[in-house]
Parts: sequence; structure tokens; C-alpha cells
Amino acid sequence: MKDIDDLIYEVRGAAMEVYNYFGPGLLESVYEKALVRELELRGMDVKTQLPVPIVYKGSVIGDELRIDVLVEDELIVELKSVEEFKPVYYKQLRTYLKLLNKEVGLLINFGEHDFKKGMRRIAL
Repeated sequence: MKDIDDLIYEVRGAAMEVYNYFGPGLLESVYEKALVRELELRGMDVKTQLPVPIVYKGSVIGDELRIDVLVEDELIVELKSVEEFKPVYYKQLRTYLKLLNKEVGLLINFGEHDFKKGMRRIAL
């Protein structure tokens, strides 16, 4: 298993590759498929649209939530294609981290014109 910082570095590089190829303005689903392909080309284990079990007082009460991408069973990657981040996006990723017992996630916005400003590391 890779160090989480190395994994984040690789995922950010893959996201930058996708952004440089397409630029901003496409649907989130297009970026997701392209990012998954890029990560697979780089030899990473990737799962998409993974259900998040919602546990309340010891019982699973639902699984309606889905994370966009899980890389190497360690890093949750939530994708957006919007003009600007909203506070709810950070809250959403933190909730996924908590529910899946993960420490770190990446929030990536492919709609940002300055792509480096569109990537945020989120930790619990």
C-alpha cells in the first residue's frame, strides 16, 4: 500500500492530465470516467459510485449515498464540475470519510478555470 501523500500526489497528477485534455465545461460524469481510466492506466485499483452504508445505532438504515471514486481502498475522491465550491461539498466529503472510516479525501472541481485552485485535500 502506498503512503497517502504519495497516493494523493498521483491522483492529483491524473486529475491534472484529464483537465489538461478536456478543460472545464463538461459534465461531472465525463470527468469521472476519464479520471477512472487515467488512474487505471497508472496501475491503480479504482472503484466508482460505491454505495456508502448509513449506520445508525448499530443498524444499517440505508445506502443511498454514493462516493464518486475510491482509489486503492484508501482515498475518497469527490468530483464536481461547478463554477465555485460551496460549503456543502466539504461537509459531504467529511461525512463520507466518517461513514467509511477513512482519514483523507480529495475534492476536485473540474469546472474551475485555475485547476490548482479546484483541488482540496480534506481530512477528518
